Amino acid sequence: MIDIGRFIGQIFIIVLLVVVAIFVIVVIFRSIRIIPQAYAGIVERLGRYQRTLSPGLNVLVPFIDRLRPLVDMREQVVSFPPQPVITEDNLVVSIDTVVYFQVTDARAATYEIANYLGAVEQLTTTTLRNVVGGLNLEEALTSRDEINGQLRVVLDEATGKWGLRVSRVELKAIDPPHSIQDSMEKQMRAERERRATILTAEGSKQSQILEAEGRRQADILRAEGEKQAAILRAEGEAQAIQAVFDAIHAGRPDDKLLAYQYLQTLPKISESASSKLWIIPSEFTEAMKGLGGAFAGKAADAGSHPPAPGDTRP
Repeated sequence: MIDIGRFIGQIFIIVLLVVVAIFVIVVIFRSIRIIPQAYAGIVERLGRYQRTLSPGLNVLVPFIDRLRPLVDMREQVVSFPPQPVITEDNLVVSIDTVVYFQVTDARAATYEIANYLGAVEQLTTTTLRNVVGGLNLEEALTSRDEINGQLRVVLDEATGKWGLRVSRVELKAIDPPHSIQDSMEKQMRAERERRATILTAEGSKQSQILEAEGRRQADILRAEGEKQAAILRAEGEAQAIQAVFDAIHAGRPDDKLLAYQYLQTLPKISESASSKLWIIPSEFTEAMKGLGGAFAGKAADAGSHPPAPGDTRP
């Protein structure tokens, strides 16, 4: 016959061992926490802050310590939806912002602010409206770096007590009203056309200046060439005259030869197209006398000699 009491006792021991094993497993599971790299864990003991867990293996007191959700310590990039902002000249523009921030103190980010992401968004919106509200549309479109710098300084100062560090703030887009966009496009188109007209006029002006300069240089070079040619021509004529003069004097011509050459030169003087009136110089008479005397002497010489035999001339 089976001992019922002993059997019940064995079952009780087995159940107790199972319960103890389960309890030990739960205690070990709740005591050991592994924190990933770039994360931090906040430990509360009986509801109060106890310590901040660093990455790696950490041991907690089971059922007394409680680990809050891990805090991401990496730099985060948050793009906020477009926000309507009124400029100084009463125009409503839509501005998209991008904020780069990083949690530097997990304890402050957990206990100093309920929702630091929402707080950063709201603070960015209000600061953006304050900064852009003091600028007109043109300044807002051309002063992005200045606006980014002002936003970063204000956000970094305000979020420092929350354990956050704002590294950069960027304006992703600034969209003015459609009517203003159309006006700006027309203005830019007119400005581009004006610049194109000015550049065309400047090009035409430079072209005309260069052409005039080229013509002037060409005229100068042509005049220089004609001058050099005239000089060379005059020098050649002078050398020719000098050579003729030297040859004449070397041959010692008499008055008769000079008179003959003079008579040959006179018709050439009248051939000039610019000679409207031809005046016979006084030397012409002397030349004719010398020439006549020369012919007379030749005739006398011919009469004093008898004709040769067989000559039938009178």
